[in-house]
Amino acid sequence: MIDKLVEKIKKTKAPIEVGLDPMLSYVPEHIKEKAYKDFGETLEGAAEAIWQFNKAIVDATYDLIPAVKPQIAMYEQFGIPGLMAFKKTVDYCHSKDLIVIGDIKRGDIGSTSGAYATGHLGKVMVGSKSYYGFDEDFVTINPYMGTDSVQPFIDVAVPEKKGMFILTKTSNPSSGEFQDQLVNGRPLYELVAEKVVQWGEQHMGTCGYSYVGAVVGATYPEMGAVLRKLMPKTYILVPGYGAQGAKGSDLVNYFNEDGLGAIVNSSRGIIAAYKQEKYAKFGPENFADASRQAVIDMREDIGSAIG
Repeated sequence: MIDKLVEKIKKTKAPIEVGLDPMLSYVPEHIKEKAYKDFGETLEGAAEAIWQFNKAIVDATYDLIPAVKPQIAMYEQFGIPGLMAFKKTVDYCHSKDLIVIGDIKRGDIGSTSGAYATGHLGKVMVGSKSYYGFDEDFVTINPYMGTDSVQPFIDVAVPEKKGMFILTKTSNPSSGEFQDQLVNGRPLYELVAEKVVQWGEQHMGTCGYSYVGAVVGATYPEMGAVLRKLMPKTYILVPGYGAQGAKGSDLVNYFNEDGLGAIVNSSRGIIAAYKQEKYAKFGPENFADASRQAVIDMREDIGSAIG
């Protein structure tokens, strides 16, 4: 799947992904009103509103982008109906030939980690038959518990030719409380980066990049430069663009000289673009068109920065 991701990035000239992280506050009133009319002000109604919101944004942007990244917590908050909306979103994105990066941030050990991996990347056996669960193409993983938490994902993902992105240096303000702490004179995030390389070095795509990627926040560009050098064959997922403050010019160090090696995420900056003054002219009725324009603007911003 890393080969397909790189191929689609080259084709679209857009090293970006749309974060499908819908809050109900992002969903225009007319979408919610219809969903509530059909299903009531219930968990089912909320899930329907989110699904219709996602579908419209995907329809408006799928030809411009290589990938989407739905954050599962935004769906889990609505219980089983929310998870059903998550699955419908994953399947619909696949029908549009988009790469789906499930932002699940799992990180447990042993059979628990293996079950997460099976549910999101692999097949589960039911008697003599096997079935895909959520069936994303990549997932995000928290490596805090070490190799015991990561290896089960590798064991499931590699035979399926799927992949993962390991949290390495995240974009949130308090990330340094642990990630920047010195261990034998070096920040912890550098040691995690070296483990990411080690975990992935035997699992390379024909594109020259590993199935095992890293998450490095756009809000720390100087650290991004260091980590890019430590992980030359690792694809980097870069959150923090747009709503969290990073611009295209902050991202140069995350890419290799060939313009590859990173994919940049924007969530509410795209899916809630119609709420921004810059895109207010579209209005709530044309929220998906606002999202499309935000994708075009993001692509141009990053493209001009990395050449």
